[in-house]
Amino acid sequence: MSLYGALWRVLPGPTVVRLLLAVLLVAGVVAVCFTWVFPAVAPSVPWNSSTVDGTAGG
Repeated sequence: MSLYGALWRVLPGPTVVRLLLAVLLVAGVVAVCFTWVFPAVAPSVPWNSSTVDGTAGG
């Protein structure tokens, strides 16, 4: 049993309503990630600080 199949079975209504609810759930998760999760972990990720100074010839 997959997580997506279980979620699809839990959503109420016909297929069109389930699809709309699934899209709204995904949009909500993305919004929460960009609003709270990503800003909270941004100081901890190593690629925030750049070491490229641009003075090497090329």
